[in-house]
Amino acid sequence: MKIFADSASDLPKSFFEQNGVGLFPLRVHIGEQEFQDILTIDSKKVYEEIRNGQHPKTSQASPEDMLAAFEQLAQQGETGLYIAFSSELSGTHNTAVMVAEQVREEHPELQLTIIDTKCASLGYGLIVEEAVDMLHAGKSAQEIEEHTRFMAAHMEHLFTVEDLDYLARGGRVSRASAFVGGLLNIKPLLHVEDGKLIPLEKLRGRKKVMKRMLDVMAERGEKLDEQRIAISHGDDEAVALEMKQAIEERFNPKTVEVHLIGSVIAAHTGPGTLAVFFLNKAL
Repeated sequence: MKIFADSASDLPKSFFEQNGVGLFPLRVHIGEQEFQDILTIDSKKVYEEIRNGQHPKTSQASPEDMLAAFEQLAQQGETGLYIAFSSELSGTHNTAVMVAEQVREEHPELQLTIIDTKCASLGYGLIVEEAVDMLHAGKSAQEIEEHTRFMAAHMEHLFTVEDLDYLARGGRVSRASAFVGGLLNIKPLLHVEDGKLIPLEKLRGRKKVMKRMLDVMAERGEKLDEQRIAISHGDDEAVALEMKQAIEERFNPKTVEVHLIGSVIAAHTGPGTLAVFFLNKAL
């Protein structure tokens, strides 16, 4: 079985290389230049450009890359599973579905399942990691697909941003809200609902929003001590490690992994973002 994922999973390049996971990089545009997320640009560069006054834009993964990968899958007679970034945040999933149908016109035997996770960043990345672990453990394609769908349906995303202006540029909050938030040191707490970014609460100051994130974890999470939890951050590792320590002290999870937010997500959320991912239903 061949597993595919895209760069919005915010997993490092080494993960794809070491586990043989097919990578579909989304694209980042800075000025007149186009980059492939993970392959030809990393988020450190994106944050540097943002701090220098640039406004990076992003676009979906290449249909040509998908076509080549899916044709090869069909020719080799292998079963494939593409675990995809939320269709509410990118056209990548829908493009993959169209490309797969195109390939099936010549290769009706193509065995490929495409799952719209409705997830992003490490919420999506955790699902990919779990699928790879199951593959290495010898689980069947059906077991992996069913478990992937379960995790996607129950993955919680809690996150806050340092500067509301980045979300305002992407239409996630109004510019008026962003302006008032900046004046009052208001930090939004957001989550993902059916693949979309939804404001949950507004709190004053980073400390209060971090404490509230822990409280919401306690309210929504189930058997957190048995879970693999993930934290992603917008080039602020110190805050991410502070959150990791707080999570470990309060919930004692199996593991807590911390990664830098990838280039595509970084372009829309900006520096200082902090996100936590966990399941709301026990496995």
